[in-house]
Amino acid sequence: MRIGTWNLAGRWSDDHRRLLLEADCDVWLLTEVNERTSFPGFAVHLSAAPMAPRRRWAAVASRLPMASSPDPHPASAAAQVGATTYVSSVLPWRNARSGPVWVGERHADKTQTAVDDLLLRLRAAPSLVWGGDWNHALTGKEYAGSKAGRASITAALDELGLVVPTSDLPHAIEGLLSIDHVAVPAGSDAVARRVVAECDGKRLSDHDAYVVDTLEA
Repeated sequence: MRIGTWNLAGRWSDDHRRLLLEADCDVWLLTEVNERTSFPGFAVHLSAAPMAPRRRWAAVASRLPMASSPDPHPASAAAQVGATTYVSSVLPWRNARSGPVWVGERHADKTQTAVDDLLLRLRAAPSLVWGGDWNHALTGKEYAGSKAGRASITAALDELGLVVPTSDLPHAIEGLLSIDHVAVPAGSDAVARRVVAECDGKRLSDHDAYVVDTLEA
């Protein structure tokens, strides 16, 4: 199974479509998704809540038979592919405003609340893949989120029995590590790589894409 994640930054073009198809993933966990997003051979399930005009928080896209599931959080989308639940999430960034989506005063509170809300639903999944733009590096320097937010995420991953093969991959910004992740069940034989999100020297997003190949142990 090949699983990808990419923050589209609300953009959509033939070049975005081409990158998604050339990566040859079975399932994509997309974030900041333009409502026009579509590519041949894939069903796309968008989260219900708008992030901005014509932009949704997240989506799951699959070329395998897929059944959409209720959103486990306003900034997440979920779908069932075979026996596995796939969840794509945006988690709060450092300057995210408090409100209906991000509840709490401090960044750490917003992240903890979002993770707790997700856990209420993700615990029930017998097989789970969780990814998206978590706005946190999981090792090294933290620049988009907070160390306390990272601790909330890593505790949830431990509880869910997930590992994150994308955690040591580079960010598009030199010297930083990825904040976009794919987490798979512990014991999976998984290999991750970055896909630079540009075409003819032009950036398609301020985020690169990340792809994980996995075989269940």
